[in-house]
Amino acid sequence: MKREQRMEVVSNSKGQVIIPAKIRKQLGIKDKSFLQIDVDVETRQIIITPLRGKYKGKGLMKALIADKKRERLL
Repeated sequence: MKREQRMEVVSNSKGQVIIPAKIRKQLGIKDKSFLQIDVDVETRQIIITPLRGKYKGKGLMKALIADKKRERLL
């Protein structure tokens, strides 16, 4: 069962937002965690996904670029 949460946060002058501690704890987001950000311009939604073991041991940027190339081919 999918359980969604909605919380409002405020961005600062640099566009930074703070992910509430409750959500960070639930998703295992810690200091220096890698996050993937997906943007849906049509719906004006930003989706943040914590990256765990998927990219472990690889250069993160190389892995993300490879993923994007695969997505374009679909």
